[in-house]
Amino acid sequence: MPRSVPSVPSGPMRRGLVALLLSCTLLMTTAACGGDDDQSASADTSATATVEQQKLAKTRFVANAGLAAGATYQWIVKPYRAGKFKKGADGQKFAVVKAGLAGAFAYNRLKAAVNNAKGDEHLSKAVAPLTAGIDKLKDLGTKLRKGEASEADIGAFENVITDVKDAGASAGAVVTDKVPSTSQLGG
Repeated sequence: MPRSVPSVPSGPMRRGLVALLLSCTLLMTTAACGGDDDQSASADTSATATVEQQKLAKTRFVANAGLAAGATYQWIVKPYRAGKFKKGADGQKFAVVKAGLAGAFAYNRLKAAVNNAKGDEHLSKAVAPLTAGIDKLKDLGTKLRKGEASEADIGAFENVITDVKDAGASAGAVVTDKVPSTSQLGG
């Protein structure tokens, strides 16, 4: 069976086909070499990614700091002021254990909030001086759980939470208390 040879266009159609092939070749070569357009597009993408990271940093900071503040107030400050941690108080053991869990939870969320703040230049600068105060809270959860917390310990938690809220507000990240569930404290 004889094979048929495809016909090659002639005249204007041939010139158009050649022009199309040359254009495609030039476009592919420019794209492969990474022309200026690619670099400016990459810079735009980086700038957009940075803005998004900063927004997420503030959002995460607010969420974590809010949970720490809510846990501190709901299960440490409020029960302490109500006398729930005193020996012989109704529900004292449960309140002390819950306060210990809340203390550990709040410390964990505050550390996460400080880590989140690193994604935003202004927030990072505002929160940086607070890391030493947050680190001092590390063992306070255990102290609360054992029933050994004093008024000064409770005040330390309150002061750190207030300082974190103030630092967030100064950087445009307003923190409001968000009380975590009991299951969040234990998990």
